[in-house]
Amino acid sequence: MTPATRWPGIHPRLLSLIEQEGLGDKRVLDVGCGWGRLALALAARAQQVVGLDRDGALIAEAQRRAAAAGVGNAEFHEADVDRADYSVHAPDLVTSHLFASDAMLERAGAALAPGRCVALLAFHVDQWKETGRVSRFAYDEARMAAVLDRAGFAVEAMEVDREERRFASVEEGLAAAVGLQDRWQADGRWYRFIAFLESGGRTLTRSHLIAKGRRR
Repeated sequence: MTPATRWPGIHPRLLSLIEQEGLGDKRVLDVGCGWGRLALALAARAQQVVGLDRDGALIAEAQRRAAAAGVGNAEFHEADVDRADYSVHAPDLVTSHLFASDAMLERAGAALAPGRCVALLAFHVDQWKETGRVSRFAYDEARMAAVLDRAGFAVEAMEVDREERRFASVEEGLAAAVGLQDRWQADGRWYRFIAFLESGGRTLTRSHLIAKGRRR
């Protein structure tokens, strides 16, 4: 059974990089954990998992899911992950799925002992580039490498997973993005995407950055 089959919704390459560390005796800190998708998957393999997220409703959902699944080695706490002291959780490994920030990586570097790792999946700057707006959580390879280095990590993996969908018409492009319409309307991206399509654009790009660094 592949990682993607075992743990649907989690990038298989990220899982592979995490599993290389041997989780059986590890305390994992999952930052920006949301409702616990990655943390709960890792709890099946790790000694202990702690999830942090600033959204109290998501933390409550993660706690509910852990209890419903009978997971006893995962705990979830509401916290500002750009300000929290990660060292209080004594992590052996720091992970993140679809969240990254300079502050998070700096705190991971301060909390991890030499030889320990951070592994994450972030939005790449090309994610939904057709909307003309880059997510504040997005990184390119050079910036991610620089932040990891500044936080005390030697880069072990830096990969981009990019998929570009192509369309034959404006209508086809709008149909492909309809699930994103509400979110994009709230921040103006929907109208920029329409303008892109009406000017002849016929693509929609999904792009993620997978990175792993080892504390020097």
